[in-house]
Amino acid sequence: MPTALRSETLHVTPLSSDRDYPQLIAEANRVEPAPRRVRATLGGEQIFDTVRARYVWEWPFYPQYYIPVDDIDMRFLVDEQHDQHLRQGTARRHGLRAGGQNRPGTVRVFAEEAIDGVAGTARFDWQALDAWYEEDEQVFVHPRNPYVRVDALRSHRHVRAALEGVTLAETSTPVLVFETGLPTRYYFDRTDVAFEHLVPTGTQTACPYKGVTSGYWSIRIGDEVRDGDQDLAWAYDFPTRQVQPIAGLVAFYNEKIDIDIDGVRLPRARTHFFS
Repeated sequence: MPTALRSETLHVTPLSSDRDYPQLIAEANRVEPAPRRVRATLGGEQIFDTVRARYVWEWPFYPQYYIPVDDIDMRFLVDEQHDQHLRQGTARRHGLRAGGQNRPGTVRVFAEEAIDGVAGTARFDWQALDAWYEEDEQVFVHPRNPYVRVDALRSHRHVRAALEGVTLAETSTPVLVFETGLPTRYYFDRTDVAFEHLVPTGTQTACPYKGVTSGYWSIRIGDEVRDGDQDLAWAYDFPTRQVQPIAGLVAFYNEKIDIDIDGVRLPRARTHFFS
């Protein structure tokens, strides 16, 4: 005889009405092992080389690398004789000095009473070092979050980007970038972009998943760029290989631009990029 199905009450987390993408899952003070070889340089000198780095989430969006002291070349650390009481525990503040470069107050070395996984490690300010590497690839801004997936997929959905009713870009062959914790970004071929409404700026940003931007644009409606319409579009001419389909394409911030998908207006996204 067929087995009777047992009735159970399912507890489903309600979806937020202001987003249509998955949230990040890590919480502050989470510590996990990093299986990648991690290195960093300053002034042509290698400051550390480790296969025992820790991911430490100081806030939910992404982790920082904490480096075991035993894997640091301590010749380049300058003890500033100052203890700090941080959320992860007590840390001694150090500076960095290598290759003629001096970076005071940029390293925290944690004592043994720090939280599990952090004791005996050092936390380096990311920008204090010239370059960071995961294995043999340079990584920008912060470590790649192991709980984030980034996919760049070609689509045939009809996408329109507009501001104040003025069409900025329209296409039936977009590339959609799905990144955990962020709204979908829609990338347009340059031939589908109304560049008469875009004003180039000198802004450059970097992303650990996509690389370094090659261009930013503000939006001009009428004869001027209004306050709040600066740097709302960008491009990566030479992205990382993981998102190669976006090379040379242009995207817009969903938070500030109206996006229509197959004729349906998306609600303006709310993210940490815009308060």
